[in-house]
Amino acid sequence: MAKIAPSLLSADFANLEGEIRKIEAGGAEYLHLDVMDGNYVPNISFGAPVIAKLRDKTDLIFDVHLMIEKPERYIENFVKAGADIITIHQEASLHLHRTIQEIKSHGVKAGVSLNPATPIESLKYVIDDIDLILIMSVNPGFGGQSFIPTMIEKIKETRSFIDKHNPQIILEVDGGIKLDNVQEIVKAGADLIVVGSAIFGADDVVERTKEFYNLIV
Repeated sequence: MAKIAPSLLSADFANLEGEIRKIEAGGAEYLHLDVMDGNYVPNISFGAPVIAKLRDKTDLIFDVHLMIEKPERYIENFVKAGADIITIHQEASLHLHRTIQEIKSHGVKAGVSLNPATPIESLKYVIDDIDLILIMSVNPGFGGQSFIPTMIEKIKETRSFIDKHNPQIILEVDGGIKLDNVQEIVKAGADLIVVGSAIFGADDVVERTKEFYNLIV
C-alpha cells in the first residue's frame, strides 16, 4: 500500500508541532522535510537545527530531502538532527556514489532525487546502493506548482527499472500532487507520495490527510 508523506514546507511555521499532530491524527507515518539552500534551488527553507527541534516532538519517519549543492558537506549534521532517510539530488553531488556511501555509513537510508529532465538511467551504477528514488514531478524549489503530465510515464519507467534491478527501493514522487491525480500516480507505481499544499492548505488537515489515504488504499 502506498503511503503519504506530508511536506512541512507548506505547513504553518508558527505552529509546526500543532501541524505535525494533525497529520499524525490523519494517519501519516512520514514527514517530508525540504531543505533548500538558495543555490541549487532559488529558495531558502530551513536546516538541521529546525529538524532537530522537531525530532523530539514526534516519532514520524523523517524523510529529509536535501535540495542543496554539495550535500556531502552536511550529511552528518542531518543524521545528528534525526533524519531517517536522506535524499540528495543526482545533479547536485559530483561524487554521487561516495555521498550515498557516507549516508549509509551512519545507518540512515539513502535516497536519490531526479529532476524532471534527468533520466532514470543516470542511476544505473548506484541502483544497488540506494534505498529510495524520488521523482520530482515539478521543478524543485517552490511549493504549489502544477504536476508535469509527462512525469506519469517517467514514474512507470522508474517502477520498471526498480523492479528489474532492486525491488526493495521505495519509489517516491513529489510535486503538484492533489486529490484528483494521486490515484493515477499510485497506479503508475509510486510507493510514497509527497503532498504539501493539498494537505496543509486544507481547512481540516486531519480529514484531508485521511482523504488522501482513502484514495490510495
